[in-house]
Amino acid sequence: MGEVDTGKWIHRYEPAPDAPRRLVCFPHAGGAASYFVPVARAMAGDTDVLAVQYPGRQERRDEPCLDSIDTLARAAVDTLAPWLDRPVTLFGHSMGAMVAFEAARLLEAEGRAPRGLVVSGRRAPTCVRPARDLVHLRDDEGLMAEIRRLDGTDERILADEELLRMILPVIRSDYRAVEGYRYRPGPLLSCPVLALIGDTDPQVTREEARSWAEHTTGPFDMTVFPGGHFYLNSQAGAVIRAIAEHMSAKGSRAAC
Repeated sequence: MGEVDTGKWIHRYEPAPDAPRRLVCFPHAGGAASYFVPVARAMAGDTDVLAVQYPGRQERRDEPCLDSIDTLARAAVDTLAPWLDRPVTLFGHSMGAMVAFEAARLLEAEGRAPRGLVVSGRRAPTCVRPARDLVHLRDDEGLMAEIRRLDGTDERILADEELLRMILPVIRSDYRAVEGYRYRPGPLLSCPVLALIGDTDPQVTREEARSWAEHTTGPFDMTVFPGGHFYLNSQAGAVIRAIAEHMSAKGSRAAC
């Protein structure tokens, strides 16, 4: 792909140029950089929070979506080049966890290993579930049924036809990226990995989350919160504290 415009890809809602560390946040399917505003506000001063904005949404709505996890990861890594002057931790939720993982692999391969990786609401890439119908091939009603099942979108948005016309193509493209992803074996990460999940999330079990330990030679930890796939919405404070502790600690190889 061509040169990446970092001004389009990176949002800093609470710039902290003197902070000793950076956290790079990757949104879920259909999500946008603004989802991480609470994280930026909570960590202001101590951590420079960068939120990745994928094409096709919000101010980038006129750009075509990228329906490949690998392409998104490559673009993110190219975007991050100017921001690697201090320790960087990658944090992604759901689809964002996949993008963050592949971005971490690219960074390590290029000798620019991240300080850590936080994966939320996503099973390890080697945990493949039996095939079911592909969400991105469903009609609009079927796609909306999946959105409601995960319970992360305000019903007022789902009732707004104009908004739906804008967001459904984005969500469909993101699901195409997720469902088309295939893990390629390669060198393990060396950075610490923290897995975060909700205890009733239908998308990931504890066992599937623990399997992230197999993808790093570094420390691994897991934290389980009350809630479903979007447990972050009700557990924001606790999640932010867990991430901050992960960024500060040397870690251990225990999983709880």
